[in-house]
Amino acid sequence: MRKNLIITIVVGLAFILGKPFNGHAQFSLMGQLRTRTEVRNGLGNLVPKGSKPAVFTSQRTRLAFAYKWDRVTFGATVQDVRVWGQDASSISNADGNRLMLHEGWADITLANKADTTIKFKALDLLSFKIGRQELIYDDVRLIGNLDWLQQARRHDMALLKTVHKGWQVDLGYAFNQNSDAFGVTGTSYVPGNIPAYVKNSAGALVPTPAGIVPLAASGSIANNSVKTGAPLWSNPPSTNSATQDYKSFASLYVSRKFNQTKFSALFFNDNFGKYKLDSVGSVSTGYVYGRRFSKSGASDTYDYSGTSNRYTYGLMINHTLGNASGFGKIAIQAAYYHQSGKNRDGVKLDAYHYTIAGTYQKGKWSFTPGYDVLSGNSVSTTTEDNRFDPLYGTPHKHWGYMDYFYVGTGAPAGGLNNPYFKVKYTANTYSFSADVHSFSLNKPMTKADKSTLDNNLGTEVDLTLSYAMNKFTVIDLGYSVMNATKTMPFAKGQATTDAVADTYRRNANWVYLMINIRPDFFFAKPVAIKQ
Repeated sequence: MRKNLIITIVVGLAFILGKPFNGHAQFSLMGQLRTRTEVRNGLGNLVPKGSKPAVFTSQRTRLAFAYKWDRVTFGATVQDVRVWGQDASSISNADGNRLMLHEGWADITLANKADTTIKFKALDLLSFKIGRQELIYDDVRLIGNLDWLQQARRHDMALLKTVHKGWQVDLGYAFNQNSDAFGVTGTSYVPGNIPAYVKNSAGALVPTPAGIVPLAASGSIANNSVKTGAPLWSNPPSTNSATQDYKSFASLYVSRKFNQTKFSALFFNDNFGKYKLDSVGSVSTGYVYGRRFSKSGASDTYDYSGTSNRYTYGLMINHTLGNASGFGKIAIQAAYYHQSGKNRDGVKLDAYHYTIAGTYQKGKWSFTPGYDVLSGNSVSTTTEDNRFDPLYGTPHKHWGYMDYFYVGTGAPAGGLNNPYFKVKYTANTYSFSADVHSFSLNKPMTKADKSTLDNNLGTEVDLTLSYAMNKFTVIDLGYSVMNATKTMPFAKGQATTDAVADTYRRNANWVYLMINIRPDFFFAKPVAIKQ
């Protein structure tokens, strides 16, 4: 199947490129090969004392092609993501089918004042984009393509886009289902990719029951299924240790620039499937415990069609003054977002996030102090969730390159305060940056013995060097250090007692070398013609 897909793509491209182009159409073909070699010694979470660093190289290979006509734009991106050597063979083609469609969409122009053949003139520009696509807004704080991750992020959705008199308005909608098979009834949705086999409570390896997200101790496939365990996935459904993917969402983004000030507002309503705790098995053979999202049979009367609805809304303001060649350019950013409704598990939600930053740029140098707050749960919180979830953005960009917060390894229940300072030097072919973060809890947390933890989590320093070797090739080198406090393993859920916390090394570091090659296959270097 994978080989047939590759052959189809190659033959299709050869056919297209072999035909003459219409003067009113444009075709583009771009590629990407991005390797990242990493030495991880405490990335994402602290590691036990005495452990050795992990070393590996991951690779993203992409082929992106697009076709543009006056009223239709079509785009598709095929990518393969892998770690060197994970096939454990240099001759096998059974590589786990990691080739996938990252994007596949069409954008239909409904109105365009610049096009005299379109009669609808009420709006300057109106288009409808449908299919698998990236969604990117503002500084990718809440909605972004997560491009740092090799597999990145995309959504299967429809997007109505409007531009009129300087206003940008986007209205999006997505609705997820697992199958279109005959005989499937209702709209229940198992919200993630689950392993085909799990260990039951007796330790026996058994097929995962249909309609259930299995639970295991620490969410690990190596552990037995337990009633109080964490969801077990074959791969995470989202960032921030999400317990399930959304069943549907509706989004509204509005922005407008007035002189040197840009206002942007976001409303995002993501809805999560309701579930009940269930078990399959027997006392003699063992049970698989899990969260059931679809009916087990005619006797199951639970209403799985309902959803827990979460609402995120807020405003971002960006203002600039001055210029880099005179006194200097100052850029100020401030934003506030609130979350209400219910979280993924149906618990009442009341959380917030705000950020403020100022960047001073003079010539090739820029300096950025800033402060982020993401609310968390206090020790006394029992009936509602005050922990802010930064949705589907790019946390790697904002809360430290070592990915301790709001990525796959989760974040503290007590939330996060993040004062930081960034320095960057940008030359013609290279740039250097140094970021310092001082992390602390937004709300106090406690140990198993109910004693209160110190709020300070630690300090992270991120150093990066980027060099543009040529038009298509960029080399990035990074080094990061995390000096964590004793609170960190408690906050990250690695420990509940001092004895366990003391088994983790609190100094972590990480090095990476990334080579990013992005050729434009239709690029032709200008050649001087001798007279």
